[in-house]
Amino acid sequence: MKRYKEKSENKEVRLNKFLSDAGVCSRREADRLTEAGEITINDCIAVLGDKVTDTDVVKVKGKEVSREEEQIIIAFNKPEGVECTAQKDNPDNIIDYIGYEKRIYPIGRLDKNSRGLILLTNDGSIVNGILKASNFHEKEYVVTVDKEITGEFIEAMSSGVTILDGVKTRPCEVKKTKKHEFNIVLTQGLNRQIRRMCKALGYNVNKLQRVRIMNIELGNLGMGKYRNLTDMEVEELLNQIKDSNGDTDGQK
Repeated sequence: MKRYKEKSENKEVRLNKFLSDAGVCSRREADRLTEAGEITINDCIAVLGDKVTDTDVVKVKGKEVSREEEQIIIAFNKPEGVECTAQKDNPDNIIDYIGYEKRIYPIGRLDKNSRGLILLTNDGSIVNGILKASNFHEKEYVVTVDKEITGEFIEAMSSGVTILDGVKTRPCEVKKTKKHEFNIVLTQGLNRQIRRMCKALGYNVNKLQRVRIMNIELGNLGMGKYRNLTDMEVEELLNQIKDSNGDTDGQK
């Protein structure tokens, strides 16, 4: 079943939100393009703070932009070596790898040397709600390290580890599953967080796989394959982020 975004009923929205919802770029990038004079509204150069409606003609670098009515959210099992970027000048970008027929972009990141679940969408309105660290949304990982896992390691990881020049990670759920493997559930997304936490405790990560984002599970999705989220998954996902707003934090 196709899902459609709610009609705006010609309601005015900020230009940067319009471009984000259209999947063109982030709000910050939209502001940068506006300042550079790369955006027009009804053939007039846009300025910061401009608002638009569905009847306005918005162009970015001369190309007309429109918001698609169909909401797309897919789950992708990212292989190692694929980068979570939509930049076409990167030969390993995730968009070319997937080859989806419509314009989509990744929600957040999973570093190049990691594998597993990442969501992609054409709906910029949901991205902040999923990524915003203050919402404490869960992301679950299975991690293999280079030496035997001890009780002290599990306790330290669970309590929080100081990384990134003095930043202490949030307490989290950690469980040993094999001699060299553990399961961890994070509620924040610091850059290369798990690898940095392990390194601080004297361990190196050999393999890292994300298996869940909020209510969306990787399951038996094949490596390098994607699937559309079910209506039930989307309903629950949107319910969890319905009160979210503002910019992301804790993602840098």
